[in-house]
Amino acid sequence: MKTTKLATLWSVIFATTLLLASPLVHAADVEMHTSKGVLVISVDEERAPITAANFLQYVEDGFYDGLIFHRIIPGFVVQGGGFKADMARISTRAPIINEADNGVKNTQYSLSMARTQAPNSATSQFFINLNDNPPLDYTGPGTGYAVFGEVTKGQEIVDAMAKVATGNVQQFQDVPKEPIIIEKAIIVTKE
Repeated sequence: MKTTKLATLWSVIFATTLLLASPLVHAADVEMHTSKGVLVISVDEERAPITAANFLQYVEDGFYDGLIFHRIIPGFVVQGGGFKADMARISTRAPIINEADNGVKNTQYSLSMARTQAPNSATSQFFINLNDNPPLDYTGPGTGYAVFGEVTKGQEIVDAMAKVATGNVQQFQDVPKEPIIIEKAIIVTKE
């Protein structure tokens, strides 16, 4: 129990350091260039500050460039941010705390952090909701997936992603048979 609390404390300290040290706070959207087209993502730095800072730091570091959307479930989610085209997992920074209690719902085209069953386990992987997904919303301690942004341009690209054929690759299910690559993600100034 003490180890979990200590890990959570270090995650908060790390995320706070990112927030205070980053010139990105309240200054950017993200253009995500994919092999299907360009998505513009509005990052909610006000209601999900730790999650937003985490995502923007990964973008700033070029982490997502060359990775894939590795999981597509029509009517549910498009997930990416953790694997190369050969399904090799990429090393990440430490997990962050779950900000799912921020009042933002998992609605169509919103971005949320993917995580394991452990609530405070999100690192780099994110998903785009293909529909409103109330079962993913916060309902009490340890529940929910933190919404931190929204696709504001390129929704038709997300819809096209949802239509690609999927299958099994190694132990992974729902993997696009045609890789959808994140060619680059860049921070752009909000207008």
